Amino acid sequence: MTKIWQSKSTKLHPMVERYTVGNDYKLDKKILPYDIEASKAHAQALLKLKIITPAEHKKLITGLNEILRLFKQGKFKIKLEDEDCHTAIENYLIKKYGLLGKKIHTGRSRNDQVLVATRLYTRKKLKQISEELIKLEKVFLNMAKKYQDMPMPGYTHTRRAMPSSVGHWAAAYVEELIDDHKQLECAYDLNDQNPLGAAAGFGVNLKLDRNLTTKILKFKKTQINSLYAVNSRGKTESFVLSVCTHIMMTLGRLANEMIWFTTPEFNYFDLPWKFTTGSSIMPQKRNPDVFELIRSNVNVIVGLQTGIKDICKNLISGYNRDTQLTKEPLIKGLGITRRSLEVCSLVMSGIKPNKKVLMKSLSPELFANNEANKLVMKGLPFRDAYQQVKENLDKLKVPDPAKAIAEIKSLGGPGNLSLSSYKIDKPL
Repeated sequence: MTKIWQSKSTKLHPMVERYTVGNDYKLDKKILPYDIEASKAHAQALLKLKIITPAEHKKLITGLNEILRLFKQGKFKIKLEDEDCHTAIENYLIKKYGLLGKKIHTGRSRNDQVLVATRLYTRKKLKQISEELIKLEKVFLNMAKKYQDMPMPGYTHTRRAMPSSVGHWAAAYVEELIDDHKQLECAYDLNDQNPLGAAAGFGVNLKLDRNLTTKILKFKKTQINSLYAVNSRGKTESFVLSVCTHIMMTLGRLANEMIWFTTPEFNYFDLPWKFTTGSSIMPQKRNPDVFELIRSNVNVIVGLQTGIKDICKNLISGYNRDTQLTKEPLIKGLGITRRSLEVCSLVMSGIKPNKKVLMKSLSPELFANNEANKLVMKGLPFRDAYQQVKENLDKLKVPDPAKAIAEIKSLGGPGNLSLSSYKIDKPL
């Protein structure tokens, strides 16, 4: 098969073909539907310019819909010799319509084709991540409300520090996830720009209505400078994955805590059997594999983001084939982030705190700062109160359960959650 860029008198060496194509033709199964969507919008722009007639436009739309239908049925294949989905689509249209099929690429380059298809794909995936983030926000907000008065030690330096509550712990995740969603909104806005019409980075001498395609594809804005549109490939993907990294860092902390807090040694929370795996040799094992994999996937996402940055840094302006290698980490990173959020919502909605264990975990020293503050309220300078309590730590006692809960509620943090002030995010 002759490439769309290849003359009949030249032939590409098979090894070079395999190396340069890589697995792009496989990855493009993810973005083919979005290239179809963008191609329909571009066909409308060509119709407006009268480069194609209404009858030809109708045929092209029919052909594009046919490709999409065959693709969903598993009957449209992207072959290595196609190089990518863009060429596979064009070859199909040429085979079906002849000269008309050759018109669809007018005013386009595969550079802006892959850019716009990737933007559309990323927009869809960010919306899915947004939905999963909101689900998890709701899970933790429900936990915060339900267990607001259930005691739980607060930790610093991985050591028990002060009395807190399960509600306070859960509300911290609500607020963190809300902040993560704000970052996701920034990534969504950055990605939500139409590069179609940039061609190879220097535009085309056709008066393509770029705002028309922006409107059809429901982008927020049109990317103005055609050279920057091409240069932004990789930088946009990197920023998207940096937000995914922050989301995964939240989940990584949660995963690490749940691995510890559900051990028999802690037993603060019960991890249901259906969320655990077993051992091939030890019949008694109940392993928190789901949390271990979430914790590890934080590092995977960091690596994917770093990989994109390393690929794109210091490139000269204009298209460079290097950026082809940003597609796989983007697709992989978006998928890992969405699935990690999804499984976290599932598991955390089934987690139950062990009240008896948590009550017993309130050891006397946790109330040291409370006692110092009581002395302060009687007029003693804090540093003197601190020393007095420190010298009498062995005399501290845990209040009875009712008083202990009352003391915890009196604290500025756990006792003043203001849960009604948390506004769950709206989907992107």
